[in-house]
Amino acid sequence: MSPAEGGTGPGAGAGTMPGTGPGPGTGPGTGAGAGAGTVDALGGPPEEFRVRGPRLWWAFGLFRSELTTTFRRWRTLALLGVLAAVPVLIGIAVKIQTSDGGGMGGGGPEGGPAFLTQITNNGLFLVFAALAATLPVFLPMAVGVIAGDAIAGEASGGTLRYLLVAPAGRTRLLLAKYASTMAFCLVATLVVAASALAVGALLFPLGEVTTISGTRISFGDGLIRALLIAVIVAASLIGLAALGLFVSTLTSSGIAAMAATVGLLVTVQILDTIPQLHAIQPYLFPHYWLSFADLLREPVYWDEIVRNLGLQALYAAVFGSAAWARFTAKDITA
Repeated sequence: MSPAEGGTGPGAGAGTMPGTGPGPGTGPGTGAGAGAGTVDALGGPPEEFRVRGPRLWWAFGLFRSELTTTFRRWRTLALLGVLAAVPVLIGIAVKIQTSDGGGMGGGGPEGGPAFLTQITNNGLFLVFAALAATLPVFLPMAVGVIAGDAIAGEASGGTLRYLLVAPAGRTRLLLAKYASTMAFCLVATLVVAASALAVGALLFPLGEVTTISGTRISFGDGLIRALLIAVIVAASLIGLAALGLFVSTLTSSGIAAMAATVGLLVTVQILDTIPQLHAIQPYLFPHYWLSFADLLREPVYWDEIVRNLGLQALYAAVFGSAAWARFTAKDITA
């Protein structure tokens, strides 16, 4: 048998010349070649990608859907509007007081940075003052509303069971909810900072920044520190976001979850101000919130900032795990 007739079949079976031989060699050769990995050789996706690829794409799509849903709600837009208005009110109040000749005597609250006294000299300090004013109350309450409504709001609206009918999985859905809540933390903090910077530039002069240590840094360096402070403030809220998400898995009422989260926030903040409880206060999630002021020292003091971030990570791990344990066992058909 000549090579042209007898060698074509095996050659095609090995994948060398698929589909080129005559009758007897073409049939077996093509079948064996396809079964031995012709799909991969021709550029098709391997089996592992065909299994994992859609899952990763679905997880990203789920996060994008949650993010879009969160920021399209009128409640979210209203919260961001209130947060943006706080620096406007502070800036106008300082401007009116200085115009009347009253000045900004005194200083900041006890234990907090005296940023208000510096606003008239440099509008960039309005960013620091606005973040210091919104962090104890306004920002955490807004995050508590979003986190508390994450799961309970879906349950009360009757949409939770339909979300889980799709191939989302409870773990991926919970992660998407938490990721969208953390995204809200960052956006809300940046809204406050951007509003304060705009109002400060409009009402007050801008220039070199005098740090808490008494040294002077350039306006560009001060702007970078302001951005870093905004990121640190947003990261300071991830523990509260995990706590709110856990509370949201305990009930099917969105209003009850939001009220419980805000109530816990107020309670913990009260405990953090009682001198007799100083032994437990370093373990309360809002204890180091104002440590971002150390970024305005020269050199920067990182000790309490690192403690704050570590404490928030601990709260996120504990209450995130509790939320996962509760949600994966939750009866959504009730």
